[in-house]
Parts: sequence; C-alpha cells; structure tokens
Amino acid sequence: MFLEKLVNQNTRKGWIEVICGSMFSGKTEELIRRLKRAKFAQLKVEIFKPQIDNRYHEEEVVSHDRNSISSTPVPASSNILLLANDIDVVGIDEAQFFDDEIVNVCNQLARQGVRVVVAGLDMDFMGKPFGPMPALLATAEYITKVHAICVECGDLAQHSYRFSENEDLVLVGEQESYKPLCRKCFSSKYDEKEMLKISKSKDEIDEL
Repeated sequence: MFLEKLVNQNTRKGWIEVICGSMFSGKTEELIRRLKRAKFAQLKVEIFKPQIDNRYHEEEVVSHDRNSISSTPVPASSNILLLANDIDVVGIDEAQFFDDEIVNVCNQLARQGVRVVVAGLDMDFMGKPFGPMPALLATAEYITKVHAICVECGDLAQHSYRFSENEDLVLVGEQESYKPLCRKCFSSKYDEKEMLKISKSKDEIDEL
C-alpha cells in the first residue's frame, strides 16, 4: 500500500499516482477512498476538479455510486498551484479535461514534497489517448488501471463507447451517452457506427 504516514516536512518526498480506466470503472471511487484515508491520517488534503464537470455537484467530487468528497472546481490547471498551499496530499479528478499544463503542475507539486493522486480517462470515446493523460502516466511513480464490465459480453471493459451522435471530443455525460465495452465489442460497435455514417453520407449525396 501507499505511504500515508505523517513525515518530517524537511525530508518528505512527493510523488504522482495515476488512477486510469474507462467510464464506470471506479476511478473516482478509488480516488475518494485514497483521499479519505489520507484525511483519516490527519494529513492536509485538497481536492480539485475541472469546472466543466458539474454532473452530480458543483463543488464535490462524486462517484457513480454517489460517494463524495469536497473539492474545489477550477477553470485551469494553473489555479491548482495557486490554491494548493501547505498541503500534504492533492487529489485531482477528471484530469483528461484539464489543459496540458496539468502535467507540469503535478510534477511541480511532487517536487515540493506533495503526494499527488490523479484520476482520469486514459482513452477518449474513439479509443485514442485522451488529452494530457499519456504524459501523466509517463511521469507518474504509481499507476493503477481499473476496469469496468462490458455491457455487451461481460468481459473486462477498457473503452468508453459513446452511442450519441455528438462528435465533440469533450462531452460530459453518463449512461445516457456512454457505456463501457471490451476491446472486441468496442471495435465491432465503432466499425458499425462508422459504416452507418458512410451510408448516411451516401444517401445525402444521392438526394442532391
């Protein structure tokens, strides 16, 4: 398990932990669990989330199972450095929605002796690496990949399949827009969706 003891402020070492996976895999649940344990150990904890994520609560980080912990929503990653003063542990949820500067922010905090716990989607709805997550994974000391269950076949799921027609990279949503799929089911559904797009485009051309 991770070190969660009070240590001498002059000798403490910081590090980065990343919790990643698909939607509905328990990333936020694990983030909350670690931060609550740190609070129980009487460490000074501060939690941040992107201002864009207000699905369950404006100011709290809330898991799909409705477990929650107080947090500070910020518009940009640079705000975290301004607010994380005299803190032992910093938690960051939905890191994929932050700008690329979040990587430097996390590393700077770690160099200052802060334990940084980050949760985020490692892949977007197209199955591609999401935003700053690859760089965070590359610089983290500890990585935990969690999995959901594929709703099509019951295997472990690592993809967040979006079944709505919205093509924006950032679409904050829940079960009304996304479902977790394994690699095989995701590939099948994604190919099917792409074929429907091609067919629709062809029909529109034929109508002209």
